[in-house]
Amino acid sequence: MDWYVMGVDLGSTTAKAVIVDQDGRMRGSRVVQMGAVSREAVRIAMDAALDDAGLTQDDIVRTISTGYGRRLVPGADKTFTEITCHARGAAALHAGARLVIDIGGQDSKAIALGEDGLVDRFAMNDRCASGTGRFFDVLCRALEVDIAEVDALALAGDENLEVSSMCATFAETEVISLLAQGAERGDIAASVHKAVASRTLGLVAQVGKNSPVVMTGGVAKNRALVHFLERALGLDIVLLTDPQIAGALGAALIAREEYQGDLAAAAEDEKTAHDLDGRLATPSHSCVDCDGHLERHGPVPVTLQMSFTDR
Repeated sequence: MDWYVMGVDLGSTTAKAVIVDQDGRMRGSRVVQMGAVSREAVRIAMDAALDDAGLTQDDIVRTISTGYGRRLVPGADKTFTEITCHARGAAALHAGARLVIDIGGQDSKAIALGEDGLVDRFAMNDRCASGTGRFFDVLCRALEVDIAEVDALALAGDENLEVSSMCATFAETEVISLLAQGAERGDIAASVHKAVASRTLGLVAQVGKNSPVVMTGGVAKNRALVHFLERALGLDIVLLTDPQIAGALGAALIAREEYQGDLAAAAEDEKTAHDLDGRLATPSHSCVDCDGHLERHGPVPVTLQMSFTDR
């Protein structure tokens, strides 16, 4: 009988859901953006992933959640951290990955993977929004440019400006100040992207550079940041088709492994019970004198009967 599992990644600004089958193949996925830690977004993402796979919730045997709002995912059987899930998802999306850079809406992470694809070391910046999706939202608001256009603007500019503030709260003020001084928007965008890449390099330094490098999270779609980060690292970065689903995919693959383990354990328990039933159904001894004993003395007490030995 076929079975399916689901992984759900509820981040600070987006909800992602992925469904994989018993063979580990991805059957459906969806990314939904609807504001901060949105319960509505996660419901829509889960329903849309089911529709994409042609399944219903009844077909899902296990759900694991991850992300900023992982404890808010309805029906989740267990939760795992983003570190574990992004590492697992990135390794599945690019075999042999050794370094994962995950930049989400509220935090950023550098994760070193071993040869087995499991987490070896990691460093995380979750106390400051510098270089995260929120930071780029602030930049775009100050520059009055759409988030989908800021990377092209940065790639066309010169990174010759000094950007001192990497704080999302104060960056907007600094950008407005640079504009007031007559700086070009493209130069500001390029300089900020260069500064973010330098800050991310410091995070990578805590776990060690290695390749292949895979970038996950929504900010991985920013071509300018990938460009400046590759230059800072001195390494190429693998561009995934959909970097936002890595965490949800990792959660789904973990759910699959856990369910397979439960099935194997149940099969072993059933085999043990069957073997035990077979032993209990087999006579425990053979006594040629039993029939004669019953005729002379009647039934033997159980404790005595089990202690008879062959003569």
